[in-house]
Amino acid sequence: MIVAWTFPSFEFARSQSSGLGTSQIHQTYTSKKGACPNEIKRFEGLYFVKTLYRTAPTPSTEIPSGIPFIIGNELAERFSYYGMRAILVVFMTQYLMDAGGNFAPMTANEATGYFHLFVSITYFTPFLGALLADGVLGKYRTILLLSLVYCLGHFCLALDDTRTGLLVGQALIALGAGGIKPCVSAHLGDQFGASNQHLLSKVFSWFYLTINLGAFVAMLLVPWLLKNYGASVAFLVPGALMLLATGIFWSGRYRFVHIPAAGMGFVREALSGVGLRCLIRLSGIYLFIAMFWALFDQTGSSWVLQAQQMDRSVFGIEILPSQIQAANPLLIVMLTPLFYKQLYPRLNHYLHLGYINKIAIGLFISVLSFVWVAGIQMRIDAGFHPSIGWQLPAYLLLTSAEVMVSITCLEFSYTQAPRTMKSLVMSLYMAAVALGNLFTSAVNFFIENPEGSSRLAGASYFWFFAGLMLVTAVGFVWHSRHYQEQAYLQEET
Repeated sequence: MIVAWTFPSFEFARSQSSGLGTSQIHQTYTSKKGACPNEIKRFEGLYFVKTLYRTAPTPSTEIPSGIPFIIGNELAERFSYYGMRAILVVFMTQYLMDAGGNFAPMTANEATGYFHLFVSITYFTPFLGALLADGVLGKYRTILLLSLVYCLGHFCLALDDTRTGLLVGQALIALGAGGIKPCVSAHLGDQFGASNQHLLSKVFSWFYLTINLGAFVAMLLVPWLLKNYGASVAFLVPGALMLLATGIFWSGRYRFVHIPAAGMGFVREALSGVGLRCLIRLSGIYLFIAMFWALFDQTGSSWVLQAQQMDRSVFGIEILPSQIQAANPLLIVMLTPLFYKQLYPRLNHYLHLGYINKIAIGLFISVLSFVWVAGIQMRIDAGFHPSIGWQLPAYLLLTSAEVMVSITCLEFSYTQAPRTMKSLVMSLYMAAVALGNLFTSAVNFFIENPEGSSRLAGASYFWFFAGLMLVTAVGFVWHSRHYQEQAYLQEET
């Protein structure tokens, strides 16, 4: 059990003079904090409460009281991450300095390679967060601790614009952002029991909408800050938002269900027949998902570099190359309700839209997005400068694929994981994102010639990834045809 002594509130401190007794304080505190006090003490006219954190969901048909704090935390945290990430390639190719204060930028292929290497590390470190959360500290304390590391990473980027500052800042962010990734989504799922599990899909879609709302604002604002105020301010603002995210999460501590770390129970279940079968079955699915992320995360690299070669004037306003990425989160906000309220119910009349079928459709749609950008690049290679607006259909296709793959995978990963392995299975899914980005990074380092040119120049680069994705989508359909879905939710008390 997890307990904490708290000074409840100013109203409770005045309870002696207002005539409130211990039973009234107990009732009021429970309704305000969402946690039941298991001991109340009076000292010098003031009442102090020993609060018991809830360690299991309570039967309810309502949305759990801790959800707003998780959603608010995710909004600010995703602003910080995507704001920083949106300007990385531009920073590395246009703003990077050496120790002597001289301009020392990277080449386009080098920056793309390092960008995807950073993203891949960010999605490998979830294993560390999962081990801490499920085995040692619990999700709440793991998130709080690694969020502080995350903040330090942002401030390192803001204070040092050399490769050293870039390396240290990205390492701390990869540890912090990656470490909390599997814990936050698993912590959200932990708030639900059997009585309100019907609300889980809705809340996971809200969660994903929040991610993209934060990303949308960040992708518009932070590139503008970089251009007008420089790298220090552009990296400082995401750091401040991460600090805010940490404060919001801490504020919800008495509203949350705190599933205790399982300790050796986590190890035993992970190594049990059920645990190992679960990990092996899901690993097979996630290997195919990795190629989706190899394509998707190029919206922050190769698609930005393509945008630099296009006519970016829209109604007399110049769109910065890194700002076009904001189309993705904006479309997520628009498409997610449309898919869940209109498209999915209608498709269900003709096809059972379980997790696997949604993912399969999304993989095929992602192929079309890269076919489209390959077509744009062919025009650029021919000497034309097409409007930046031509990238929007590609974003529409890729975002539609994201709704069907990414949102679905979050809920799929949580429900398919045994109860003590929620964060571990989430981290396994994150490893698929890492593997995809590692593949893209390796490709970009491999195709760069010593003089800086590319072995996959122009449209051939995009055709290469489109072809790989098509093969992957077909392979996924064949591999997953016999997969049987099984849901594991936390037990209620």
